[in-house]
Formats: sequence, structure tokens, C-alpha cells
Amino acid sequence: MPERKGFDNQKYLAEQTAEILERVQRFNNKLYLEFGGKLLYDFHAARVLPGYDPNVKIRLIQELKEKADILLCIFAGDIERKKIRADFGITYDSDALKMIDDLRACGIEVRGVVITRFENQPAATLFKNKLERRHIEVFTHRYTKGYPTEVDLIVSDEGYGANTYIQSERPLVIVTGPGPGSGKLATCLSQLYHDYRRGIQSGYAKFETFPIWNLPLKHPVNVAYEAATADIRDFNLIDPFHLEAYGKMSVNYNRDVEAFPLLKRILERITGGPSFYRSPTDMGVNRAGFAILDDAVTQEASKQELIRRYFRYRCEYAMGFADRETVQRVELFLKDFGLKPEDRSVVEPARMAAQEAREQEKGNEGIYCGAAIELSDGTIITGNNSPLLHAASSLVIHAIKHLADVPGKIKLLPEYITDAVRNLKTGILNEKSVSLDLEEALIALSVSSTTNPAAQLALEKLKELRDCEIHMTHIPTPGDEAGLRRLGVRLTSDPSFSSKNLFIS
Repeated sequence: MPERKGFDNQKYLAEQTAEILERVQRFNNKLYLEFGGKLLYDFHAARVLPGYDPNVKIRLIQELKEKADILLCIFAGDIERKKIRADFGITYDSDALKMIDDLRACGIEVRGVVITRFENQPAATLFKNKLERRHIEVFTHRYTKGYPTEVDLIVSDEGYGANTYIQSERPLVIVTGPGPGSGKLATCLSQLYHDYRRGIQSGYAKFETFPIWNLPLKHPVNVAYEAATADIRDFNLIDPFHLEAYGKMSVNYNRDVEAFPLLKRILERITGGPSFYRSPTDMGVNRAGFAILDDAVTQEASKQELIRRYFRYRCEYAMGFADRETVQRVELFLKDFGLKPEDRSVVEPARMAAQEAREQEKGNEGIYCGAAIELSDGTIITGNNSPLLHAASSLVIHAIKHLADVPGKIKLLPEYITDAVRNLKTGILNEKSVSLDLEEALIALSVSSTTNPAAQLALEKLKELRDCEIHMTHIPTPGDEAGLRRLGVRLTSDPSFSSKNLFIS
């Protein structure tokens, strides 16, 4: 059955555009807008707000592009330690390059890239050179002297004044970047300092989708945001400054609330007068809460996201990427809503598929992996590993055969193709494993489709798997993970490994 909509993109675009333009006018037609969250491919928002377009922010920028410049910030330390964007499996510097390409494809040019807290780190310097040799302007900002305690030093020629001023003629400057801690706020404040030195009375505002300030603190949408940032210890709270100033409850998160007194003092020092803002909530221009169509739908979707995060952190803990406290925190979120991991519809079928494979192969040692997918009509299909296919490969082939109404006895991968792949892997490349991971299986399927009409019919059904829910009983191998990511499915897995080997390439 089709997914019920819980969010109205058109209403959101109209309200968000109006709110931003109104804020630009309040500050004499010069506003630096800190753009938090993911600018492109915001799949978290799409999962918790069914109907939300993952690229709605790009549509928003297209509405504003004649009035806006874009600055892209990236923290030099993230480049140096090769920080990964989990949903794409690429580093933050690669994500920055991808973001520039994606914006250009939408007819939007980036004014420049700001490498923040730059201290001539080798990897950051290489990244700078790469951009400049492709004719992209790069600005480097050092660590701000005196931050965070010495406001007089921060707001001085030795502090923000030491940063290069970035010229911009348009009334709106959107300052964005890959992930948190990229230096967006410092870039905005540095620009504000230089503007006031030049007699330009510009302003600052913040655009962050989550937490949604006008939903309750413990609303599942807001708790799902806490789960998404459990590894960096973010948590939501009632904005005490907003409550004191207006007597109204609004939700914000710890870092913004903790930083507000200092930020207020910095703004007042820059502008030479009282701050326009009385609370962190005042700074925001987020209208997402006003575009929710069906609260019950968003609540249920967010509870499912909590379960996904639970599985993800357990796997990251098994791989050494997350700590036990992160896992325990998300476990508490599940208990708060009375949720169990098995409330995810594909978990039990995947585990049953692994058990069935184990029972069929009694007496044979090995690791038996199961996988399950829920199709858009609610049908659940399963698969498991075999000497020929990984569990993910088996699952996807079973699913597209079902969607294409291909009878079970008809093979999509004839023996002459699988034998050729087996010979390549073992006889030529000297690999130990013959079983095809998902990337390999999809390539073999595309070859088969040139002579096999059934394979061609099934291949065309791959696009119908996008946004389907999948669970696997084992952490996917790199080839399986890459294939599933390209198909755009929503994957979880149990924190078990599909091989006893420590190194998997």
C-alpha cells in the first residue's frame, strides 16, 4: 500500500521562503543565514516526515537564488581525519565536492568554500589546492583568538578581523556545510564583524529543520533527532530564554541554548547595541512544523526511525565506531515509547530466513545470513546466502522476480554467466569467495538481460525498491552495502558479521 503522506512540501516552501525574506528585510537587506542539517539528500527528514522531499531545501534555494550567495564551510580537522557522511559512505571533503556539483546541476553557483580552523593541515591544504585549480575560490579562516571566553578579543581585528572578508553583493548569504561543527556560525559572525566595520548593518539567522520548535519536547519527531545525534551527545530541551522572555514553550537543543549567552554578547559587541534576539528560538526561521499534514503518520514514522537508529548504533558499536553509552541512550528511547526491535516488520522474517537456511544445511559449518524486504504493497520477500549468492543478492533477485511476475523456476542468472564470474574471481583474481555480493550480482544481471527477457523485465523493477525497508541478520559486506545504497533502500542489520575473517575487502 502506498505510504501515507504526513508533510506538505508546497506549504513548507511558501512559508519558509516568506519567513526568510521577511528576516532579510528586518536587517536592511543583508542577512547571513546559517543553513544547518543536510542541504541535499536529507533522508532523515524524509523518513520521519513522510512526503518530505529530501531535496526540498534545494527547491527553496532555487526560489531565492537571484537574491542569494552560497558559502560552503568545511572544518579542516574533518578533512584531516577523513570524517565520513554515513548515508553516502563518502568523506566530508568528497561530500563538499558532490554538493558543489549537485548545486551546479540545479543552476546554483557556490560563491566560495571556507576552510575553517585552518592550520596548514596537509590534507586540508591538498583539498584547497584541488579546489583552486578547478577555479573555485577558497577562503581560509584560522581558529578565532580568545574564543569562547574573551569577547573583546574575539570581536577585534585579532579575532574575527583576522579572517578574510568575503565580498557579497546579494542581500542573502546562505552559509552551509557538510555536517555539524563545520564552522558555519563563526563564518557568519566574522562576516558580520567586517560588515559593521564597513557601515553595513547586516544580521544573522539560523535555519535548522530539527528539532522542530513548535512540536512537544517528547514528540517522536524530536526524539528521533536526538537519536540521530546520540553519538555527539546532543539533546533537546525547552528553550529557557524563550520561556522567560515570552512565557511560551519552544523546543531547542543543548548546543544552541548553551551558546546563546555568549552569542548574544558577541552580537551586541559587534553591533554596538542591544541584540535583536531574546532567545535561541528567536534566531530560527524554521517553518517545518507548520507543514505537517498528519501528526499520527509522522509519529509512527519517527518511531520506526528510532528502531533503525538502534540497529545502526549497535552495528557501529560492534565495528568499534560507537561507544556503549550511545547504544544505551537509544535503547532508552525505545523503552520510552514501548518499542521493541522486532516492531520493525522485516526483522523477524530476516531472522527466520537465516534459521531456515541453517536447518536446510544441517551438518555444514558456516555462517547463515538472512534478509527480508517489505515492498511498497506490504508484501515481505526473503532471501539467504548460498555458495552462489550473498543474502542481499538473493533477496534483491527474489524481490524483482516477484515484482516482474517471473516464475520461481526461471533463472535470471544462467550458469554460463555465474561460471564466468566464478572463474574470474577464483581463477584469475585469486579470491577465496565465489558467492556474488550485490554489486557483482547486479552487473551479472545486467549482462544476462541482453539475452534473457525475464532478466530484462526483472532489471526494470529495481527502481521500485527505492525507499523499501530491508533488514539483514548480518552486517553487509562493502559490495552489498554499496549496492543497497545505490538502490536507495532503508537498511538495518543485526550486529553480527557475515564472516569470521577480520579483513573484508
